Amino acid sequence: MSHTNSNTIILRRQLAELTKHPVEGFSAGLVEDDNLLEWEVMIIGPPDTIYEGGFFKARLSFPEDFPLSPPKMRFITPMWHPNIYADGNVCISILHPPGEDQYGYEDSGERWLPVHTVESILLSVISLLSSDTPNLDSPANVDAAKEVREDLQGYRKKVRRLVRRSAEEAFD
Repeated sequence: MSHTNSNTIILRRQLAELTKHPVEGFSAGLVEDDNLLEWEVMIIGPPDTIYEGGFFKARLSFPEDFPLSPPKMRFITPMWHPNIYADGNVCISILHPPGEDQYGYEDSGERWLPVHTVESILLSVISLLSSDTPNLDSPANVDAAKEVREDLQGYRKKVRRLVRRSAEEAFD
């Protein structure tokens, strides 16, 4: 199932680049060598945050018309965060298709653009995890958002528990 169109050329180039010059904070590779549209990534919990010490596995699934449309990103490691759905799907502006946001929360400039790369996506996710104040405007995980508002200590404790478990599982 090899596509020799431009999207796989772009993805192959990005993969080569990340292999040659790894970026601090994550690693990325293909799930299967012959499929450039499915990537597995490992995000390392950013230092000095409640995620420090964690190892978070995720999948990036690229559409056939990449880079015109954004990939989807889903954490496989259990996450507890207002901007990550309970099923692990990541909800951030950069992964939303171009055009106006029907809910009016986002400036179209924050959304997906074909210049974005695997690196810029993962750096956005790392900055999402690094932020002390998650965006509670249109939460993907309503319960996590509610806990951030009503019991920040409890929220942080729950995240730390997941972080410890992720570290244990990473080295199983």
